[in-house]
Amino acid sequence: MDYQALANLLFPNVSDTPETLEEKYPLRNVPEGAVITRMAPSPTGFVHLGNLVQGLTSERMAHQSGGVLFLRVEDTDAKREVPGAVEVLINTLKHYGIQFDEGATIDGDAGLYGPYRQRQRAAIYHVYAKKLVSEGQAYPCFCTEEELGAMREKQEANKETTGYYGDYAIWRDRSMEDIQAQLDAGNPWVLRFRSTGSIENQFKFDDLVKGKLTITENNVDHVLLKSDGIPTYHFAHAVDDHLMRTTHVVRGDEWLPTLPFHIQLFKALGFKLPKYVHIGPLMKMDGTSKRKLSKRKDPELALTFYKAEGFPVAAVYEYIMTLLNSNYEDWRRANPTAPATDFAFSPKKLNPAGNLFDYAKLTDVSKNVIAMMDAESVYDLLLEWAKEFDPDFGAKLEADPAYAKAILAIGRGGKKPRKDMAVWTEAKPYMGFFYDEYLQIPVFDEKFSAETVKAALGKFLEKFDISDDSGVWFDKVKAITEELGFTTDMKAYKADPTAFPGTVADVSTFIRQATTGKTNSPDLYTVMQILGYDRTVARIKAVLESL
Repeated sequence: MDYQALANLLFPNVSDTPETLEEKYPLRNVPEGAVITRMAPSPTGFVHLGNLVQGLTSERMAHQSGGVLFLRVEDTDAKREVPGAVEVLINTLKHYGIQFDEGATIDGDAGLYGPYRQRQRAAIYHVYAKKLVSEGQAYPCFCTEEELGAMREKQEANKETTGYYGDYAIWRDRSMEDIQAQLDAGNPWVLRFRSTGSIENQFKFDDLVKGKLTITENNVDHVLLKSDGIPTYHFAHAVDDHLMRTTHVVRGDEWLPTLPFHIQLFKALGFKLPKYVHIGPLMKMDGTSKRKLSKRKDPELALTFYKAEGFPVAAVYEYIMTLLNSNYEDWRRANPTAPATDFAFSPKKLNPAGNLFDYAKLTDVSKNVIAMMDAESVYDLLLEWAKEFDPDFGAKLEADPAYAKAILAIGRGGKKPRKDMAVWTEAKPYMGFFYDEYLQIPVFDEKFSAETVKAALGKFLEKFDISDDSGVWFDKVKAITEELGFTTDMKAYKADPTAFPGTVADVSTFIRQATTGKTNSPDLYTVMQILGYDRTVARIKAVLESL
């Protein structure tokens, strides 16, 4: 077989050579040891937590080494692509703080190593496809879907491994005459890799997460180019990672079965193999057993879930970092105010088996993150969320920023800040009573008569002075307690609850419920200072009239 003639026959319009592409995409000018890596998702419209895990791993490896992180859209599978998915993908990753140095953007490409969308790189792949054919390492296959289906059925009936290999690779050594006849008839073809591997052979391979692996050689003649001339993922990623000068490939361990072919393909193309970082799956407890997070069963897999729930990006970031490196939590305790980027991330500390997703822990992390924010930051993030997911609440926040920030400042700062919110969906239940439209009608404990509640509230109005400091304010509450025959001595009450009709805590609750509609709220004195004299009095009077 004259392989050069076959290459010219299959790719008559390809004039570029691998050498010209090497010149067009030179080695990057980066520090020694710098990591060049990428996120390379498919535009399916579904951006999930696993994308973020891989993205943060890639981002940390690249940026803490002085390297480059780029976004490449792997859109070779047109059947799976969802209209508008690229925009969703880019916006979602941007929302979660994945900062790309170059790559695909909504407005096009940014960077010198593009195009960054694989369907726009067809001409590049054809250069290397022609090279492989000219070297006898690839060949056209004219098998129909029916023929391939019959082949698979025969293999299954014979309990053989399915695939296009050995005697089943019926186009592997066909003559030029047979190929020319098919081309003249206008029959479609795919380009297949001519494997030289054997399943009898194994070799060792080092993965940065999995460690030393024993790999069985690939013996299947996989498809490189589909009948429309667009490459498969396998071929495209090899060419792209070489020309974009990728040093590390971060991906899920579901790709491990393809590793033998990828290693084989890089060698055939004459490319240096990048280092691989195969990340284990995210799992959750299902009863007493673990299973992978599922798109169908688990809404928490989708990143849109966290945005809608109102988890701050910083909280999701913090939680993911605890999953990626087990020593992150110890570092965070020792460095409570340091930026997460100061942490020395290592892919070697990733759990090879994957991580257990714990929603309760994420919520706890988020509470801590929000508690550490100042009121200005909380306001900005809450307003951004509310505008999209609760516009009425957002309008109230935006109408009087100073008022909203004063509310959000309650209990903030100091060594033990309040931890009232884990997500922005909890903001309105927490602070909504400050807005008259959200104020709930209080329901008082049935063990106290309406007359008792009215007496306590009436006495409070008589003594209430907005200019009192918190000490004087509470002394007045204690005085009302004693006037009602209740006690301020909590120890005495606990010793004999029947000796008193109630305590200062009960009187405070009456006042709290009349003012806020709730039995629990932030510091009541501070609440009244923010509401002001007129609104506080008006609320208590309204409750008195209703009793």
